Amino acid sequence: MKRLIVLSLLIALSVFAMAFKVIMVTDVGGLGDKSFNDGTWEGIVKAAKEIGAEYKVIQSYEQADYIPNLTRAAQEADVVFAVGFMMTDALFKVAKQFPNVYFVGIDIVPPEGTSLPNVLCFVFKEEHAGFYAGYIAAAMTSTGKIGFVGGIPIPPVERFRYGYEAGAKIYSTLHKKKVDILRGYTNDFEDPKKGKDLTMAQYAQGADIVFLAAGACGNGGIEAAREKMVALVGSDKLVDIIDYVMKNNKGFFAIGVDVDQDYMAPGVVLCSAMKGISMASYYGVKSAWEGTFEGGLKVLGVKEDGAGVSPMKYTKGMIPNRIIAELEYLTKLIKDGKLVIPDTEDALKAFQVPAINFPF
Repeated sequence: MKRLIVLSLLIALSVFAMAFKVIMVTDVGGLGDKSFNDGTWEGIVKAAKEIGAEYKVIQSYEQADYIPNLTRAAQEADVVFAVGFMMTDALFKVAKQFPNVYFVGIDIVPPEGTSLPNVLCFVFKEEHAGFYAGYIAAAMTSTGKIGFVGGIPIPPVERFRYGYEAGAKIYSTLHKKKVDILRGYTNDFEDPKKGKDLTMAQYAQGADIVFLAAGACGNGGIEAAREKMVALVGSDKLVDIIDYVMKNNKGFFAIGVDVDQDYMAPGVVLCSAMKGISMASYYGVKSAWEGTFEGGLKVLGVKEDGAGVSPMKYTKGMIPNRIIAELEYLTKLIKDGKLVIPDTEDALKAFQVPAINFPF
């Protein structure tokens, strides 16, 4: 009898779980961007598999798709994800019409004066992630010139740039090394060719490291870096790339964005400026499932493990141990509020490197 009761409970829980459905509506970049959409989807899949829920994705091909796609998702799902800053207005318009459906916005800030109890938004301190990219780029450049390729200059992209420039300035000041920064925008997040062309242009202007905060356009930038590095080294093998860089103290590198993109060109992607995207989407699903969901805005930075740098699986050996140690110390200063990375253009212009004494 006891076994029968347990079995009945398990069956009931299984049926309930399978009735729970999560749908992600992509932005125009879509799945396969190896960046923002893929990172969000990773967290959704992980959480859904843990609780046995159904999950699916709806692809948006243009901005006009956002409202109909979100509406369709809300008619089917218990939790709907909207991905990207450009979906802000559509998300809040649709969420208002479906008060019994949970909505999660990734990289979305609620419009001023707008708060819905069924909408939870996550944004990230991209300037923190950008700081790591800038510090490492300034440390590793052999030409004294580094590049930044952004997509559309929306707030998250710009915060990456502010952090990147601040990180480079911090390294430059502390080590008395002059570093110039080239800047460019694809004004697009979808076309890898635009990213590749702009990255190649910055290499032609003397940059040897380019940070790619441009969605799928950045994938083209990584390909540009790979082509330049292979032409320089004469091989695409990781061991040959590492050997060349260590012996000659030069190379062509890309820096990835949003998620760990180091694997896309081992030894060529120097590091990736990461946001806790998958962590946020995972939490969004689990909180809805567990009944702890609360609408509002969550801001995630270094202190909340919402921003950081990739483990540099393929390139860490190229970077001097002292630089890794310095980053650990600077991370502590950021967490303690003693080093504030600028998050606006005005703050960047006013930014002065504080007195920092490394304890080693």
